[in-house]
Amino acid sequence: MSCPVPHSTTATTAGTPPGPAPIVLDPLVRDLHGETRRLRAAGPMTRLELPGGVTAWTVTGHAEARQALTDPRLVKDINAWDAWRDGRVTRRWPLIGMIDAGRSMFTVDGAEHRRLRAKTAQAITARRVAALRPAIEEITDRLLDELAARGAELAAEGRPVDLKAVFALPLPMTVISLLMGVDSAEHPRLHRLFKAFFNGLTPQDERLAVIAELDTIFARMVEEKKARPTDDLTCALIEAEDGGEPLTDEEVVGNLKSMVAAGHETTISLITHAVRALCTHPDQRRLVRAGEVPWETVVEETLRWNTPTPHLLMRFATEDVELGGTVIARGEGLVISYHAIGWDERQHGPTADRFDVTRPTPIRHITFGHGPHICPGAALARLEAVIALPALFERFPELDLAVPDQEVRNLPIVTQNDLVELPVWLGA
Repeated sequence: MSCPVPHSTTATTAGTPPGPAPIVLDPLVRDLHGETRRLRAAGPMTRLELPGGVTAWTVTGHAEARQALTDPRLVKDINAWDAWRDGRVTRRWPLIGMIDAGRSMFTVDGAEHRRLRAKTAQAITARRVAALRPAIEEITDRLLDELAARGAELAAEGRPVDLKAVFALPLPMTVISLLMGVDSAEHPRLHRLFKAFFNGLTPQDERLAVIAELDTIFARMVEEKKARPTDDLTCALIEAEDGGEPLTDEEVVGNLKSMVAAGHETTISLITHAVRALCTHPDQRRLVRAGEVPWETVVEETLRWNTPTPHLLMRFATEDVELGGTVIARGEGLVISYHAIGWDERQHGPTADRFDVTRPTPIRHITFGHGPHICPGAALARLEAVIALPALFERFPELDLAVPDQEVRNLPIVTQNDLVELPVWLGA
């Protein structure tokens, strides 16, 4: 997620267990697939070094990850991390916001997690998500009109259009804001703030200021919703049901901040990488466009092969935990490396490192997690993608990348598989 920051006080975690040197993650994410191959070659459990010099274990095997994600001894509580307790990792660490993001269902475990998650599950029911389909289709059609107009304008100048900026980004931001009841006037500001938060080149002082501003925005939003309730996710989180214990304002803010971040970033990545994959695999694209392979398969294969979250930070061992023949000592951290997990040959066969919508084995990935912390917004992300992708290729059947695929650049964010831009030609 970030380059080492000159004024960071973080040092490499002491007491690193013996074994091979950790695999160093490139803070600029210049070769995610090459990095994934190195992690896979190291086995289902290995060590890595995160930006800022912090080392941790990482799990790269599908079976081992399922075990880790359901082991109650591996917790989200940062206070279980030795490096945090003894001051080797501080608020100056560039990735601290991915771990210590305030109280929400994403940062607690056990009974407290169930209490916080239950409110979100009530707010994002299958019925509520399904009811969004007409709105998502309408938003998609409007954005495709805007994409056509912008593409024609740029094509007249001999320039491609950025599919991410004009289509893949505003779609999920608009949908999650609709679900949450966020004023559309706040979209540009929220996009700017989340872009600065996730951008690895943002100085840490600026990132901390961004976190404070996001807290202020959502706190004010909660106060407004309490004064004038509406039918949206925010009010569903605020209201106590059946005499149950209501969430505190801090807990509502924490859930909302995390939901809007995850809710739009994941879908941006899913849409852009699905487009890339289909443009670079024309035979598979033809099968999909001919109806021989369903769009749902494209979505699942993209989620497996080029997952939106390469590395999820972090869980901490409350006692010694054996995982894949490796002991994670009490107080050590564990990263879930979903990109490498999706390439596990034991789960997905010998061609796991390839995009293949005709894959003979079922695409049973865990990109959205597993166990108690499985992503509550997974159904929404899938629905958005399965509406947006066929509509995009139906409107622009000749759509193609405007640069060689190897020149498409990732943003410098080790925790998000996000692109700087996706330049495309829309065709005649």
